[in-house]
Amino acid sequence: MRRPTARAYAASAAALAALLTTVPAAQADSTYRTAAAPTVIEKVPYAMDSSNQAAWWTPVATYKGRGQYTYFAFNEPGSTAATHRPAIARRDPDGVWSRLPLLDKSGQQAEFPDDNGHNQPSVARDGNGRLHVFASMHANAWRYFRTEAPGGNVTDHATELPDQGVGITYPIVTTAPNGDLYLAARVGAGADQRPGKLYRWDNAAARWSVVATFAGALNRSVYPDDLMVDAAGRVHLLYEWAKAPATGFRHQLSYLRYDPSTGAFANSAGAALTTPVTPGTSDVIQDLTAGEEWSIDNAYTGPAVQSAKLTLDGSTPKVAYRYRSADSGGNFRVYYAYPSGGGWARQTVYAGGQTAAALGITWDEKEAKRVYYVTGSGTDRVFAATESGGTWTAQSAAPGVSADRLAVRRDSDGNDVLYLPDTAHNSLYYGRR
Repeated sequence: MRRPTARAYAASAAALAALLTTVPAAQADSTYRTAAAPTVIEKVPYAMDSSNQAAWWTPVATYKGRGQYTYFAFNEPGSTAATHRPAIARRDPDGVWSRLPLLDKSGQQAEFPDDNGHNQPSVARDGNGRLHVFASMHANAWRYFRTEAPGGNVTDHATELPDQGVGITYPIVTTAPNGDLYLAARVGAGADQRPGKLYRWDNAAARWSVVATFAGALNRSVYPDDLMVDAAGRVHLLYEWAKAPATGFRHQLSYLRYDPSTGAFANSAGAALTTPVTPGTSDVIQDLTAGEEWSIDNAYTGPAVQSAKLTLDGSTPKVAYRYRSADSGGNFRVYYAYPSGGGWARQTVYAGGQTAAALGITWDEKEAKRVYYVTGSGTDRVFAATESGGTWTAQSAAPGVSADRLAVRRDSDGNDVLYLPDTAHNSLYYGRR
C-alpha cells in the first residue's frame, strides 16, 4: 500500500520552541507559560467537510495490535455545500492512512444534511475488532453503521438498535475492557422532556440492549457529554441539563456511575441513586450561580455550562468543563473538577479570553491531569494545560496548525491522541503526544 502524502512534523526541541506562543496570565491563581509541544502532527490525507465540528462527540478510537491503530470518524464533503458524507480515516502503526466510507443499504456512501453541533459522528471498536459508528442524528431514527469483521465494509445496521423510530441525538460511545461497548444518547423529541438513555453492546452475543434511562425530568432535556469505563467495568457518565425542548446553553453539569455487576447507579461518593435521576437528585458538579436562569433563548447571555469531558484516575472521575459566570465578561472559562469531601472541588484552568465549545482531558502517569481547550482566536488555538501546586501551565498543542475544534483519546501506550479539525480550511489533523 502506498503511503498517502501527509504533512508530518518531527521537530527538534529547538525548532518546536520557536513555534510556541505564550498564553497570557488570566488571574492571580493561574499562570500560563509555554512548554514542550507534541512530537507528531500529521494532516489526515482526506478532505474534511466544514460541518465536522461538535463539542459532545467521541470521534476517536484506538487499538493496540502489532502497534497503535487510530480511527477518526469524520464528515467528508457531500454532493452539495449543505451536505456531508461520513467516513473513517484509519491510521496504522506504520503511519499509513486508509479510508473507510460509511455505506447505506444501496451500497453507496451515506449522505446527510449538515447540522453543525448535531450531525457529527462517534466511533468505537469492540473486542472482536468490529468498528461501530453513530452518525448524523438530530432527533432522527438511528443512523448506525458497523463492520461485520475487522477490515470489512462499514455498512448500515440501524435496525439492530432498540428504540426503533425514536429520535436520537448526541450519541457518545466507548469500549469497555471486556470488549463490550456502552452508548449514551438523548432519546426522543418531545417538547416537555428529552431524557438520556444508556445502551450496551454485548460483544460475545453481538447484540445491543437498553441498560436504563439514566436521567430525565419534566421540562428538562439531557445533554450527554462523555462516558468512560474503568478497569472494573464500571461506567462513568457526564451530562448536562437544559430547559426543554432544547437550547445551546445548559446547566447543572452532572456525574453518574453505573456498575454492571450489580445493576446499580451511584454518585461520585458511592451513594446509591435511583434512575432516572433528575436535576434535584443528580450528583451536580457545577451548580447554578447568581443570575443563572433556565432559558430556551439561544441569545441568552447569563451563566451557563457549554461542553465538558471526562477522564479517570483509576476509578476516580476527573472533569474539564466550560462555564460562563456572571463575572466572566461573557466568556466561557475552562475549569477542572474532581471529587472531594463528598462533593466536587473546582479549579480555574483558563480565564484569559473566550474559548470554543471543544475540550479534552486525560490522566498522565507523570503530569497527572492534562486539560485541552481551544481559544476563540489566535494563530495557535489548541492548548494543553497541566497543574502543579495550584498553578496551571499551558502550551500550544498543535503549533502552526489553525485547528479550531478538538477531541482527545488516550491510547494504551499512554499517548494522547489528538483529533484536530480546521474547519476554515476543510482539514483534519492527527496529533500524538
